[in-house]
Amino acid sequence: MSTAQLELTHITQAAARASAIAAATPDARRAEWLLAVADILDANSAELVALADEETHLGEARLAGEVARTSGQLRLFARVITEGSYLEAIIDHANPAAVPPTPDLRRVLRPLGPVAVFSASNFPFAFSVAGGDTASALAVGCAVVVKAHSGHPRLSERTAELVAEALRGAGAPEGLFSLVSGRDAGTALVQDPAIKAVGFTGSIPGGRALFDLAVSRPDPIPFYGELGSLNPVVLTQAAIEARGAELASGLAGSFTLGAGQFCTKPGLVFLPEGTDFAALLAAASREKPAGAMLTDRIAEAYPEGLRGHATVPGVDVVVGSVDQRALAEGAAPVVFRTSAATVFEHPDRLLEECFGPTTVLIEYQDREELHRVLALVPGSLTATVDAEPGEDIQAVAEQLAGLAGRVLFGGWPTGVAVNWAQHHGGPWPATTSLFTSVGATAARRFQRPVAYQDAPEALLPEALREENPLRIPRRVDGVLSLP
Repeated sequence: MSTAQLELTHITQAAARASAIAAATPDARRAEWLLAVADILDANSAELVALADEETHLGEARLAGEVARTSGQLRLFARVITEGSYLEAIIDHANPAAVPPTPDLRRVLRPLGPVAVFSASNFPFAFSVAGGDTASALAVGCAVVVKAHSGHPRLSERTAELVAEALRGAGAPEGLFSLVSGRDAGTALVQDPAIKAVGFTGSIPGGRALFDLAVSRPDPIPFYGELGSLNPVVLTQAAIEARGAELASGLAGSFTLGAGQFCTKPGLVFLPEGTDFAALLAAASREKPAGAMLTDRIAEAYPEGLRGHATVPGVDVVVGSVDQRALAEGAAPVVFRTSAATVFEHPDRLLEECFGPTTVLIEYQDREELHRVLALVPGSLTATVDAEPGEDIQAVAEQLAGLAGRVLFGGWPTGVAVNWAQHHGGPWPATTSLFTSVGATAARRFQRPVAYQDAPEALLPEALREENPLRIPRRVDGVLSLP
C-alpha cells in the first residue's frame, strides 16, 4: 500500500470512529458543533472572501453573500435537528387483536456513517468545504471527508482549518471532519470501504465516472450527484406582449449572472414564433460585460460549446460572437435563436449544456409543438413558466413538473433559497437521485431507516421511547403526534 493510500485509510478510519461517536451524541450537542462552524466562518469572512476572489474571480460582493449563505445553512441544520421531525420517528403499538396479530414496531432514521463530499467550482463556499453537503451530513451524525476542488485549493485549505478549529473547540470527536486533495485521492475516497455515501457537485462526465465507481463497489453506496441542467423557461405570447422588455432584462441578468456559471442558469427559452423578444433580449444583453471563468478548463470549453451550437443548420446568433478568447479576455454573452423544428432534427447538439453566459431561444408554432419539444428536454433542476393572469397553463406546468425539481411561475431560477421547503434536484442528468442537496430535507440523503420490533424500552433510541423524552413530532398508531 502506497503512502497516499495509507494516509487516506488513516483519515477514513478516524472518520468511522468519529461517526460512531457523533451518532450517539444528542442532537442539541451536534447543533452546537454546527453553530460553532457558522460563527467561525462569519468571524473570518473578510479573509475567506479575499482568498476566494483571488482564486475564482467571482467578486467580493457575491462571495461575501455566499459566506453568509453558508453560515446560514449551518444554522438551519442546527434548527432542523433540534426540532426533531428529521428523524421521522414512527411508533405502532402491538395489536394482538389484529389478524394476524401485529408486534410492537418502532421506526427511526439513523446516520449512514462517513460521507465523502466533493466540492464545487462555481460555489466555493455554499457547495464546498463547509457547504450544504457537509452541513447536512454533520447534522445527522456522519463524519465528513471533503475532496477539495482544484479551482480554489488555498481557500479550501484555509476553510478546512477553520472548520476543524471550530469543531475541536466545540468538543466534537477527532476525525469528524477532514480534507483531501487531488483526483487520485477523490477516486480512492469513493472506493474506500469506510465511506458510506458520496455528495458531489460538478460535471456530467466527472459525476458519472464517480457514480459508476460508487455503485460497482463490492458494497455499493449511494452517490448523490448534482450534474448538468438546462433549466428551461417557457414564455407565453401574452406575457411577451405585456412585459417583453421587462422579461428580456430579467433573462439577460439571469443567464449572464456569474458569467453564466450557475447550475440554475436558464439555458433554454421557449417562446412563440413572430415576437420581437429576440431583439429585446439582444438589446438587454449587448452591454453585459465579459466575465472571468472559474478555471482554465471551463474557459477553454466555453467557446467550444458555442461553436457546437452555432454550426447547427437553422441556428442563428442573435447577439455576441462564438469566436471568443474566454481564457484571456473573459466569457462574453451569446444568445442563439432557432426553431422547435430544428431541435427535433438535432436534439443531441442543441439540448446539451454550454457552461457560460449563453442561452438558446427556441420558437414554437403552437402549444402542441411546445409540448412535443419540451418532451425532449433532459431532466433539470428548475423549469419556469411566465404567463399572464388568467392564461390556461396547467398542462405546461404539469409537463415542467415532470422534468424538473423546482417549477417557477414567473421570476428567474438563478437564486436558491435555503429553507425547509426547498428542493434542489431533478431527474437525470440534473441529479443521480430523488433527493435535494439544498434545504432541510437534504439531511435525508445521509440517513437510513431502522425498525425495532418488540424492543425493551431501555434499548430503544430516545426518539422511540414511550414518554418521548426528546419532545419531538412523531407518528403514533397512525396519528401525527406533536410535543
